[in-house]
Formats: sequence, C-alpha cells, structure tokens
Amino acid sequence: MTKVSFGAHPFLLGFDQLERLVERTVKAGAEGYPPFNIEQSGEHAFRITLAVAGFREDDLSITVEDRQLVIRGRQGDEGETRIFLHRGIAARAFQRSFVLADGVEVSGATLENGLLHVDLKRSVPEAVVQTIRIGRTT
Repeated sequence: MTKVSFGAHPFLLGFDQLERLVERTVKAGAEGYPPFNIEQSGEHAFRITLAVAGFREDDLSITVEDRQLVIRGRQGDEGETRIFLHRGIAARAFQRSFVLADGVEVSGATLENGLLHVDLKRSVPEAVVQTIRIGRTT
C-alpha cells in the first residue's frame, strides 16, 4: 500500500512538516483528562479553559515546546495521613498538549475557581509583495 504524503504534491512546496504536525495533533488529542474548552475571545484571540479542581497554582506548569503548548499538573503528596472512606475527586497527574499554528502565542494564564484559563493571540502577518529580478546567464 502506498502512503500519500502532503510534501509530494507539486503545489505544496515547503509543506513537508504538515504531515508531522497532523500526526502530532492526533496523538495530543487522545487524552481525556482534564476536560477543556476552546473559545474564540476576539478576532485574533482564543482562550483554552481546563477544569483543574483541586490543583493549586504551584501544581501547574505551562510551557511552549516546539510550537506545542504543554500544560502539566501534579499535586503534592500532602495529607498522606488522611484516611479516605470514598475518594471520587481525581488527584492524578496530567499532561495536555495543544499544537499552535505559526504566529499564535500565549498572552497569559489565570487560575480562577478551579478553572485554568490560557489566553492565546494570533499575530496577523503583514501582506508582503516581493518582486524577483530575472537575471541573465552569460
């Protein structure tokens, strides 16, 4: 069976990384915890909201690694002396990844009422017209 590649099409010059980007996005989307929302908060602004009840600010980390937003949570082991009769609140570690398009940057993050809000903004590139001079071969 032949595998069709985006980079092999003659009209898609320079899009070799697109296939890897799609594969990375599919792998990142397989996680189910914690639940999240993505909303458009402006013409060029987005907000990702994760439900992180029970996590403190110190338990969370947000990084951008190779155009991928990575949000990690790990709760401390405080209170190991407690005896739970029922433990229904998830206290497990998590990692959520979101692939960012070119020009999308994290503009800030806030933790409020058990919800972690990560704000993103997209830089709109200027339209550039470039004239290419045609040289002569001698």
